[in-house]
Amino acid sequence: MAGGAALDGVLTRLVPTTEDDVDLLAGWFATPAFFEHWDGVPKTRDEVAEKYVGRRRPRVESFLVRVRAEGTPVGYAQYWHGRAAEGGIDMVLGPDARGRGLGPDAARALLAHLVADLGWRRVTVDPARGNTRAVRAWEKAGFRQVSSTDENLLMEFRFPGDGEG
Repeated sequence: MAGGAALDGVLTRLVPTTEDDVDLLAGWFATPAFFEHWDGVPKTRDEVAEKYVGRRRPRVESFLVRVRAEGTPVGYAQYWHGRAAEGGIDMVLGPDARGRGLGPDAARALLAHLVADLGWRRVTVDPARGNTRAVRAWEKAGFRQVSSTDENLLMEFRFPGDGEG
């Protein structure tokens, strides 16, 4: 569990969300350019407060994605626990942050934490099939497609040494 610790990438710093982040996140999750890449529908302030500011810890850990150099918040990321030694990541960046390498960098920072601190061996993501930018970002972070539905791809990252590398 992150337990309040920030996770550093080269370009990004992931900082655990708190109640102080509700207004920022509620604004993002009400903006079409943001929520279209999450669930496709806007979230109310109450929904954001319930799900995205740490109230689901330790089952789900939530982070603001910040540009490391200036500290500017540019997105939201979370990881959730699945079976033993595995789980999933969800992430969305604001439009101004896309195409700058921040997504793959934040994903790598999360992956480093998940293997080193939690002992995870497998992590999944499920980007929308049509979100080619997100699919490319996950691929750059080391994920590969393993299956799909009409709407989503299932991509996974397996850590070296798990026998399925």
